[in-house]
Amino acid sequence: MTDPRVAKLADLLVNYSLELQPGDIVRLDGGTVAAPFVRELYRSALRAGANPRTRVEVEGLDVIAVGEASEEQLTFVSEIDRFEVENVDAIVTIWADRNTRALSEADPERVSKRIASRRQLTNRFWERIDEGKAKWVGTRFPTDAHAQDAEMSLAGYEDFVYGACHVRAEEDPVAHWRAVSVELNARALELNTFTELRVVGPDTDLRLNVAGREWLAADGKLNMPDGEIFTSPVETETEGEIRFSFPAIFQGRGVEDVRLRFEGGRVVHAEAGNGNEFLQSLLDMDDGARILGEVAFGLNYEIDRFTRDILFDEKIGGTMHFALGSSFKMLGGQNDSGLHWDMICDLRADGEVYADGELVWKAGQFLHEPRPVAAREPVTAS
Repeated sequence: MTDPRVAKLADLLVNYSLELQPGDIVRLDGGTVAAPFVRELYRSALRAGANPRTRVEVEGLDVIAVGEASEEQLTFVSEIDRFEVENVDAIVTIWADRNTRALSEADPERVSKRIASRRQLTNRFWERIDEGKAKWVGTRFPTDAHAQDAEMSLAGYEDFVYGACHVRAEEDPVAHWRAVSVELNARALELNTFTELRVVGPDTDLRLNVAGREWLAADGKLNMPDGEIFTSPVETETEGEIRFSFPAIFQGRGVEDVRLRFEGGRVVHAEAGNGNEFLQSLLDMDDGARILGEVAFGLNYEIDRFTRDILFDEKIGGTMHFALGSSFKMLGGQNDSGLHWDMICDLRADGEVYADGELVWKAGQFLHEPRPVAAREPVTAS
């Protein structure tokens, strides 16, 4: 019997996150382990009048590709995939793994090449999203592997995931996320008025220019669960040092105790307590990999633990995260890269953020309610 919270989450994605309309073509992407959720999404999409198409992949194919494909095969991008990116109205990405460490022994350089080749599809779909021609949402289907990463039982992890999404039996998830949207959008409008952020914490003193960049409230339209505000900083003006106390997870591999130093917007020094070779290989992926593509505030205070899952971890209330690589064009970002790697800076115990010299955030909390400001026209990249 399917957990009723699975069907409730499917309805939330279809009717709130994507707002599917009759005739919309929606692609449902996931592995075989996520089959119960794929079925509920399919059913909900049909009820909305949409035309769902499933793309359920067998786990382990990426391991075979990285280990055995020729260089040409490794970076091959199918014209079928290009066609779908240009023509589907919406995509649901279901993150679910049987083994989150499947690529831990793979050649880092080959993993980077494969990721970079697929990034062009992602970037093109984001262009369509920016143009208002497509929608996307990603979510987690709980599995034993992810429960183990979070050091929880499967039942406990399911409670955590569905609780963070607010799809428990007694809850009205749409009402909850609409209220969150109002609050986060008010904060985003205020952040739009600032030019510079200075982030101060343990082994961290980082300055970022955000002048003219649009802040976006992540209110359940792109991720579920959600709860962050983010933008793409000016590419050439990041200065200073930052230390990430949480492991930086990418493609299932963890890099621990990452320290970065920026000059002129680029990483000029990087080191890690563990996984340094992998860190360096990703930084060398392409010319844009050493530039920050995102800065964000984590504001979901119901997510209060590190789970080795960026969907949740980047939204931990009281943290900030910074992504190396590809930026968000719809927010004014101009950096292109095959990489987009989120790293989390824990500011809950000892952290401060200054906006244009004013202390606005301390120990993981904004110091005042959002100040009312007028909305401005969205930024478009030149």
